[in-house]
Amino acid sequence: MENILAVNLLQQVFGTRNPTYALDNVSFNMPATPSILNLVGESGSGKSTIARIILGLLHPTKGSVFYKDTDIFTKEPRWQKQFRREVQVVFQNPYSVYNPVYRVDRVLMKPIQKFKLASGKAVANEMILASLKAVDMRPEDVLGKYPHQLSGGQRQRLMLARLHLISAQLIIADEAISMIDAAGRVSFLNILLDFRDRLGISTLYITHDLSTAKYLGGEIIVLYKGRIVERGETKSVTGSPLHPYSQLLVQCVPVPNPKQRWKEPLTDSGELSVYRTPKRDRCLFAERCPKVMDICWNSRPPLQKPAASGPDARGEVACHLYQPHGN
Repeated sequence: MENILAVNLLQQVFGTRNPTYALDNVSFNMPATPSILNLVGESGSGKSTIARIILGLLHPTKGSVFYKDTDIFTKEPRWQKQFRREVQVVFQNPYSVYNPVYRVDRVLMKPIQKFKLASGKAVANEMILASLKAVDMRPEDVLGKYPHQLSGGQRQRLMLARLHLISAQLIIADEAISMIDAAGRVSFLNILLDFRDRLGISTLYITHDLSTAKYLGGEIIVLYKGRIVERGETKSVTGSPLHPYSQLLVQCVPVPNPKQRWKEPLTDSGELSVYRTPKRDRCLFAERCPKVMDICWNSRPPLQKPAASGPDARGEVACHLYQPHGN
C-alpha cells in the first residue's frame, strides 16, 4: 500500500442545461505514512465537495477515490464497516453535531457498542477515560453533561476523543476550528499533530485560513474554483507562493500588529461562485489576476513544476507565468 488515500481526476458537475463544475479533474494522494495535507481555498473552491466525496456521501460525476487501494464505493459490507470506522470527520459547527437530548457520554459509548470494542462496561469506561486524556480533557469536566454545558472547543475535542476511541486512521477536518476561540484552535491543532506523531493518524485539514495550515505544516493544496492551482510543502508555498491567487491568500493573513494596516482598500473580488462551461478552456483567475496575459484568456495552464527550475523544483503550479511561453 503506497497511499492511504488516492483521489483520481475527480469531476463534480451540478446541473445539465447550464452545468456548473464544482470540481474539475482534481487529483492528489496521501501517503501511507502518517501525514497532514492541507486543502486551502476560499468559499466556492470545492473543498467541502471533495470531503463529501471522500466520505462517500456524494458520488462524483467522474473520477475515483481509493482508500488503502480499495474503491470507497465498493459494495462489500465488511469493508464498508471498516472504512466507516477508520475514516472519520470533524465538522465545522460544534453546536449542531450533538443531539441536545442526550448527555455527551453517549457520543463515546455508542461507537464502543457499534464496533464491539469492549468486553464489558468496566473496560468501556477505561477506554473512554484514556481517550479523554489523549485530548487533554478531564472526565469530570465533560462526562454526565449535556452538549449545551460545554464550550465549542470542548465539543470539538470530544469529537477527537471519539476518533481516538475507535482508532481512526484518517481524519477529515472540515473547517473544524472556524467557530471556536483562539485558545481552542491551538489546542485542536496540537492534538492533530500529536495524533500524527504519536498514534500514526493522518489528517486532511480543510480550511480557508492559511495561518492555521502553516501551523500544521505538512503538504498543502491550493484550490480555486474547483481546480488545483498550486501544491507543495506548506512551508514553501506559504513562505513564497508562486500562483497569484496563492499570493493573494498569503497577503490576506492578518499581521498581529494594530499599527500595520492594509495599504490599499479591498477591491471587488469578482465572481466567487464556481464557473460554468464556457470558461473551462482558460485560466479562471484571469479576471482577478494582476499579472494576467493574453494567453490566460485562451489557454488553460497545466499543473506542473515551474519551467526552468530544474528537476528538484519544489511543488507544482498551474500558471502561464511559469510556462516557457510566459517567460
